[in-house]
Amino acid sequence: MRALASAAAVFALAVGGTVVGAVPAHAATGEVVVFTTEFEELLRYPDPPSGSCYRLPATAHVLVNLTDENVRMHAGRTCVGPGVTVAPDRGWHAPPSGLFSFSVS
Repeated sequence: MRALASAAAVFALAVGGTVVGAVPAHAATGEVVVFTTEFEELLRYPDPPSGSCYRLPATAHVLVNLTDENVRMHAGRTCVGPGVTVAPDRGWHAPPSGLFSFSVS
């Protein structure tokens, strides 16, 4: 009986820990728009999920955050380097190089 109670307790903790530890992913509403050159179409990233990372193209010039979440522009291709926060309805210059990326908070 004691073993059955212990097994039930372990199972309950495992299920409870899984449910409590699960954080629902959500997407920012709106889009991030990247202007590259006058000869290229705008790049649009609709409803980017939180925690997502996008590498900016080599010709990127301006990033505009038209979402309801903060977007972080990173000085690196993998969204781990230092960067700047771009608030909703704001923009930021992205030096053309192919060495920048952005992520959603």
